[in-house]
Amino acid sequence: MRLALELARERSGRLTSVDKGNALEVGRFWREIATGTAAEFPDVETDHLYVDNAAMQIIRDPRRFDTLVMGNMFGDILSDAAGNLPGSLGMLPSASIGERHALYEPCHGSAPDIAGQDLANPVASVLSVGMLFRHSLGLPGVDEDIHRAVDAVLATHRTADMMTPGKTQVGCEEMGDLILAAYAQTA
Repeated sequence: MRLALELARERSGRLTSVDKGNALEVGRFWREIATGTAAEFPDVETDHLYVDNAAMQIIRDPRRFDTLVMGNMFGDILSDAAGNLPGSLGMLPSASIGERHALYEPCHGSAPDIAGQDLANPVASVLSVGMLFRHSLGLPGVDEDIHRAVDAVLATHRTADMMTPGKTQVGCEEMGDLILAAYAQTA
């Protein structure tokens, strides 16, 4: 919770804590800890949502959110729901950040059904590396350069999972190469 509040402070100053305190004792405990910790950060606007309401709100009004904190199970569920917003889970980077260690990975799974077919969307993996530079290595400028490169490529190219009319469809390997080339121009 403290880390989420610190991240929210660096971003927009808004944090949403997600729990299921209306039905689960552990959810009430979560909210108690979240509320007490948030009091130490009066400059961060903190609200609380039950997970079912959070799922509805993410779909209904995603711009309402900036930084969210919740347990892993709810995070897995809400990240899959949020994956529909940009058109594909292949667009969503993810970080599990602890006090001493962090794990950066795309929100999507391994997709063994398309393994070896050059169909995967590498964007979430690339953006996860950007998060690593920002949060673990203290190099937010590299993350910003990665985002600019991804945005430049997505203006003209898409992988099959998010293909739209007027764009050029490419495979995983070519998408990665295009992002790398765009990054070399922005960095």
